[in-house]
Amino acid sequence: MKYVVLIGDGMSDYPLDELNGKTPLQVADKPNIDELTLKGRTGQLKTIPDNLNPGSDVANMGIFGYDPQKYYSGRGPLEAASMGIEVSKDDVIFRCNLITEKNGILDDFNAGHITSYEAAILINNLNEYFQDKGEFYPGISYRHLFIRKDEQLKDLKTTPPHDIFGKKIDDYINWSDKNSLAIKDMILDSKKVLEDHEINKKRIANNKKPANMIWLWGQGLKPNMPKFKDLYGINGSTITAVDLIKGLGVFSGLNNIDVPGATGYFDTDYKSKGKYAVNALKDSNILFIHVESPDEAGHAGNIDEKIKAIEQIDEKILKPIINNIASFGDYKIAILPDHATPIDIRTHTRDLVPLAIYSSCDGSDDVKSYDEKSAAKGSLGLDNAFNLIGKLINS
Repeated sequence: MKYVVLIGDGMSDYPLDELNGKTPLQVADKPNIDELTLKGRTGQLKTIPDNLNPGSDVANMGIFGYDPQKYYSGRGPLEAASMGIEVSKDDVIFRCNLITEKNGILDDFNAGHITSYEAAILINNLNEYFQDKGEFYPGISYRHLFIRKDEQLKDLKTTPPHDIFGKKIDDYINWSDKNSLAIKDMILDSKKVLEDHEINKKRIANNKKPANMIWLWGQGLKPNMPKFKDLYGINGSTITAVDLIKGLGVFSGLNNIDVPGATGYFDTDYKSKGKYAVNALKDSNILFIHVESPDEAGHAGNIDEKIKAIEQIDEKILKPIINNIASFGDYKIAILPDHATPIDIRTHTRDLVPLAIYSSCDGSDDVKSYDEKSAAKGSLGLDNAFNLIGKLINS
């Protein structure tokens, strides 16, 4: 038996006036997803526990079969594992965004999708300036890490920058204790290092947003997760362009497959992802395919890009899988978002997400198309996300 879990990050949404009261999933041309839905079963998943923030880290940990209440320790440690960074038990690992600050407001949480080349230069300057505070590690585009030995910081209440777009920065770093003030000072002082840097001068001259401040968030200690094979008895692989998903792959012992052209943005190479997914099925019993672009569209408030992302997932990733997977024997395909990223809100929510599962050796229910409203009527009912893998394998 082969298993495919296809995750369209942030794919679900709310009805939009611009779409005549429909959601992007309802209007997107997605014949392959709808065909599997028609021939399979549907339901809903609760991917975000009530006491945890609605982040992709929490949601995907559950989808991968791990209860976040037991294993979640922060986003930073997952990304550090993806980047191959060795950490000790008392290292607190922060996610570090390069952001655009304007008149005290968080104007852009990704600094105009700064290039990795530009970002690496800025991160190097930050390390020189803050060398006695900890260490920065360059990542991809605006996504980086900061590590500091201070276990007390793991409980600092930080806010994802995509949740405070257009809001006053000071309102979200209003910390007062001694340890927290060190992080607050770094965030504010980073503007001294970055604002007048030649990289940012050139970006502004080219009508691009500058990366003139950092934002530290999502911190935590290294988690203690059992291996996926020990839990479920099968091996597997992941395909993603996002470090936190790769980090889940590292900690769970799954094989992370690097796909050329996978960017985690609108320009990601969907066709390449589909090609590598088909090839991965030869050696993997279960394959997690994560696509970030619908989430990016939700954060940007871009309806057209969100619909396009859904359609590209359907045509260039799911279709080749459907065309080839039967050659490996019986199979199951699960399709779902990790969370909603509604266009009108432009950040993650804790809404239930639609789930569709097609099995080559099972029947169907009465749901004819894949969307938020239809899936709620399906025979699978409602369950917690961390039960999904067990049900896929054991039912």
